[in-house]
Amino acid sequence: MKARCFTTLNCPGPSLSSYLSTSHDMPPHGRRRLSSLTFVFSLFLLFASTASAASAVLGIDLGTEYIKSALVKPGIPLEIVLTKDSKRKETAAVAFKPSKSSSAEKVFPERIYGGDALALSARFPRDVYPNLKPLLAQQYQKNELVSTYQTRFPELGMLESKSRGSIGFSSTSFPWMEDPFSVEELLAMELKNIRANAVAMAGKGSTIKDAVITIPPFYTAEEKRALVMAADLAGLRVLSLISDGLAVGLNYATSRTFPTVNEGGKPEIHLVYDMGAGSASATILKFQGKTVKDVGKFNKTVQEVQILGSGWDKSLGGDALNQIIVDDMVTKFANTDRMKSLGAEARQFTQHGRTMAKLWKESERIRQVLSANTETQASFEGLYLDDVNFKYRITRTQFEKLSSRYAAKVKAPITLALESAKLSLSDLESVILHGGAVRTPFVQKELEAVVGSPEKIRTNVNSDEAAVFGAAFKAATLSPSFRVKDIRTGDTPGYASGATWTSDGKERQQKLFTPTSVIGAEKQVAFKLLKDFTFSLYQQSPRPSGEIVDNPVCQVQTKNLTASVKQLEDDFGCVAADISIKFAFRLSPSDGLPEVVRGSVSCEAMEKKSGVVDGMKDLFGFGSKKGDQKPLGEDAEEDIEASSLHIESETATTSSPKESASTDPAASEKKSDEKPKEAKKKTQTIYIDFASEPAGLPQLNSVTLERVRERLDAFDASDRSRLRREETLNTLEGFTYKARDLLEDDGFIAASTETLRIEIEQKFRDASEWLYGDGADASRESLKERLDGLRGLVDPVQKRKDETAKRPQAIQSLQDALDQVKVMADVIKQQQEGQSIADEQASSSASSASLSADSSTSAAESSTTSVDDFADLDDDMYSTSSTTTSTAPIPTAPAYSLADLTSLISTRDDVQSWLDSKLAAQEKLSPSDDPVIAASELEAKSKELNKVVMDLLQRQMKKLPKMPPPPPKKEKAGKKGAKAGKGGKGKAPKSLDIDELFKDMPASEREEIERAMKKIKTGEASKEEETGTPEGEEKKKVVHEEL
Repeated sequence: MKARCFTTLNCPGPSLSSYLSTSHDMPPHGRRRLSSLTFVFSLFLLFASTASAASAVLGIDLGTEYIKSALVKPGIPLEIVLTKDSKRKETAAVAFKPSKSSSAEKVFPERIYGGDALALSARFPRDVYPNLKPLLAQQYQKNELVSTYQTRFPELGMLESKSRGSIGFSSTSFPWMEDPFSVEELLAMELKNIRANAVAMAGKGSTIKDAVITIPPFYTAEEKRALVMAADLAGLRVLSLISDGLAVGLNYATSRTFPTVNEGGKPEIHLVYDMGAGSASATILKFQGKTVKDVGKFNKTVQEVQILGSGWDKSLGGDALNQIIVDDMVTKFANTDRMKSLGAEARQFTQHGRTMAKLWKESERIRQVLSANTETQASFEGLYLDDVNFKYRITRTQFEKLSSRYAAKVKAPITLALESAKLSLSDLESVILHGGAVRTPFVQKELEAVVGSPEKIRTNVNSDEAAVFGAAFKAATLSPSFRVKDIRTGDTPGYASGATWTSDGKERQQKLFTPTSVIGAEKQVAFKLLKDFTFSLYQQSPRPSGEIVDNPVCQVQTKNLTASVKQLEDDFGCVAADISIKFAFRLSPSDGLPEVVRGSVSCEAMEKKSGVVDGMKDLFGFGSKKGDQKPLGEDAEEDIEASSLHIESETATTSSPKESASTDPAASEKKSDEKPKEAKKKTQTIYIDFASEPAGLPQLNSVTLERVRERLDAFDASDRSRLRREETLNTLEGFTYKARDLLEDDGFIAASTETLRIEIEQKFRDASEWLYGDGADASRESLKERLDGLRGLVDPVQKRKDETAKRPQAIQSLQDALDQVKVMADVIKQQQEGQSIADEQASSSASSASLSADSSTSAAESSTTSVDDFADLDDDMYSTSSTTTSTAPIPTAPAYSLADLTSLISTRDDVQSWLDSKLAAQEKLSPSDDPVIAASELEAKSKELNKVVMDLLQRQMKKLPKMPPPPPKKEKAGKKGAKAGKGGKGKAPKSLDIDELFKDMPASEREEIERAMKKIKTGEASKEEETGTPEGEEKKKVVHEEL
């Protein structure tokens, strides 16, 4: 049986949510029929994935100092996600603002992110956590990174996690909380804040769950897993991890087309030099176009971006340069006269949290200023002691002198990358700069010196946002919801990897992939063990000392190898020497870590004799080859094996193509002399079940993971509750200011009594004083109670004021609607009277019409016997016939009935009576009394009347007479008729002559009808019907009466 691995974490390892050991017991693939339950479940997954695919995706550039994100959503292509302060990047920091409640209460403090969190570092140095990225998956003991971080932020409660040996943080804001915060948990809070900003930008109802995150090229398996865990805790599913250099290159390729290698083009080789706050790296990329097969018989040209090599220096970055400035400020501050008189030493300053927070924050600004200016200065008030001030001054020359040892390190990543790619500087077409620290002048000078030509230094990409745009483009490529430019990427793992196992008491080792192997590549390895065994996958990475060590990635345990070997021996007669065991390994496309794809045990055995089933296969042509049935060629066999991936069947036979059956009689005579065919051998394969478990830094167990999720959910609930309280507080405070204006408003005064206004004024004065006293820390319930009490006094008065302002207009609108109903009733009465007269005229002319019909018929019959000399001419559709034909007028049914008239009058009388009674009652009330008639009631009555009128008008519009269709055109005889039959153009029909149609109508009424017909033609008449204006009603009345 074959084991399959669905994981984005490690070799074959756990899912993103479990992080636990996983057993792989999958049935073998092959020609098998799916059950109905499996089919229905597959359909469910298809629709579920389609619905999920409709959501937006996120690209995240996770830096040491800043986090940037870009959103891809239908209608929002590659847009930077802004922070709450409308900034394009978020400071990578989270802070806990201590609560004012007593420490005995289990209240979660307020969480603050970004620049606001960093601004609190001088006030709360123990609760601000910046630049956490370098600490991911780091061991606490004997770690240089831990020591450096403690030096920069001395008052943070850094400690060792007992269960994992990793780094944890304790906070004084949680005296009741025993479990420390892990780096992954704090980073998850920052990522969740990024996701919240993206959701706010995407709009209401949008969901964001998928993301692609950038990583440095030197990230190990443990660091990748820690980052994926933090993203999972933040509610993000990592589609893929992409190296920083490749993300920049992908963004570089989105707007460019490269030479096509299939057509003799030469690939372009570029180097991306990325220097951020935490590290510096160099990535060599190959850009090329390539023609590949498309759907059907068509080809297409795609762009390819592939990493050829990379190098890095973890100690070179913006933080290291900031540390130089901090050290210089500490030295100069210790040498001031005031500090000397106090006997203070530099060591005391570096251990003082508030002092280091102020110096560290200012060092970043100083370094950025020196990139554009030759000198700068900084001033500090209350440094170390409340009454001590300090001024610091530094020039660019002094800074570059202090940074000389780091200047020599600038070229190291480039050298390592060229060695990894086996290239030279002459092979590079350009050096693309990325990262904030590359703006440092001495860094650019060193790069120009290394490259040899300033022209090769390119700044044609956004040095701050190219990586995040590349990550977002990668996310859109992986999502089925978007169709983007076809750019295929080739990332590398950065480290070599292999497998180790024990055989015959000896340690065996097999190298699998190199540091420059393409992620997604697959490799098969044969094993000679016939019993269940355990093997490990490892990754080679250097220690700080430079020593290369094998760091375990995962352990794999076979489960059915012993039973499978026995089955081959018993069922197929295989011998141990002929049994082959193979495992397929791959670099995971999601994170680049080695993983097991599948394992199998197989041997070649004699094919069993055919039975009843095989005989039936032969009968229907599915069995062995006989007679004129030719064997399949090698290409066909490969196609069959490809379509049946999990049933490997290799048939070996001693017969040659010449021995195949033939219809030639001479060939059939030779068959009797040929030797009988030897029995066939068939490769029998059984797939191996295996279980895998991640190795290295221990993962969080299910209990701890659940506790972390509950704590994050509690934080979220606390933040939502705090936000609602702040909204209520702001509403109450604004309401107190609004009351001052209301008490001076004339309309408000008229709608209220003197006693009520005095009570309102007193209540608002008390609320204002309470807000600036005990109310500042009051609960949301107390604030809401105060707000509801004030609204209970103000809202009724405000409602009376609004009703007084709206009532006159609403009454006028209702009166207009009543007038329109009266006009409509008059129209219906006139129509009823006119219809009765028309009916009488129709009945009197019926007898005369029947007599004239007989005479017309005889005249028509005599005219048909004569030859018409003008039969080939076109008839005029509007011309009068020479033959007089009289027909009796056809009586038409009236558009409105007597019941319509009665209903219309009844509705109007009811509304008029209601209005008169309400107005009479309202006149008896004073302005400070609640009204008996509301504006909304008046508007509802107006709509009711307008609807009645509109329904009647629409019925009349439907019964307007239609123009008769033109008579059929007679076909011309001879050549003209043949030409017309071939599609020749006939004579255009004569247009309707308005002047002829309405020549006896008064000019004013005819203009009204022409305007109405024009509006009906353009669709404007329908809009007038909806508005129900008196002018529109009058125009429609003219149209209906005259037409």
